[in-house]
Amino acid sequence: MIQTVGVVGAGVMGSDVALDLACYGYEVVLKDISEDAVRRAKEKIRTDFRLLKMVKPQAKQLALEDVLDRIAFTTSYDGFGRVQFVIENITEDWERKKAVYTELSEACGIDAYFAVNTSCISITKVGALMPRPDKVIGMHFMNPVPMKELVEVIRGEHTSDETVACGEQFLRSFDKVPVVVNDFPGFVTNRVLMLTINECVWAVQDGVAEPQDVDKIFRLGFGHKMGPLATCDLIGLDTILNSLLVLYDSYKDPKFRPCPLLVKMVDAGYLGKKSGKGFFDYDK
Repeated sequence: MIQTVGVVGAGVMGSDVALDLACYGYEVVLKDISEDAVRRAKEKIRTDFRLLKMVKPQAKQLALEDVLDRIAFTTSYDGFGRVQFVIENITEDWERKKAVYTELSEACGIDAYFAVNTSCISITKVGALMPRPDKVIGMHFMNPVPMKELVEVIRGEHTSDETVACGEQFLRSFDKVPVVVNDFPGFVTNRVLMLTINECVWAVQDGVAEPQDVDKIFRLGFGHKMGPLATCDLIGLDTILNSLLVLYDSYKDPKFRPCPLLVKMVDAGYLGKKSGKGFFDYDK
């Protein structure tokens, strides 16, 4: 039975995963590379928990300090020897992923499971880095994690049936709905979502419509709760760009070529909600 979970990467996704797990009673070891990143994660969890209490029944009876007590904030792997499940959430960069999994293979026990929270990177490729590739699985969480039920579960070439079953049971324990797919670049969600977002950026660049009108069409016409460009801002324009580059490199298909406007905005530091400005302005 899984009781202690290691979460690597304390950014938007990692801090959300840690908060969600702690609300369901799991002990969490949340790691990032700097004290500043860990401090920001703690502040974000405090803020997000107050909002979560208003909208999620599971959180209404919880106290903030009890939730924080279940999360160990750290910049080292010292606590990872006792974790039973690791969820890795760092940026979509293969060289950085490779370095992290090399470290995890040394820090964690041989029986630990590893979930790659990725939108595009091959689970099979990550598994090949580990002593037990059969215990590596993909778990693509949706953003914001505490409010989204769906988790796209990716079976790598060497992922065992036992690991898939354990992963599904683990996800259901904190009210997620797993959908198992096979390992292929972008899987299902991002193979389609990145194309949609990129095409909407092209529509803005070509002067077809303003960002707010593009999103209004998707919300009112297609019933989406959030438009593609607001979703892009929430995920981060740099993450979207990296995902498109992975898909472009994987498929060698020009339909995944990133729109020049997206590249320009990332170069300018307009990364979306986390920077205060993307397709929409968040400083106000």
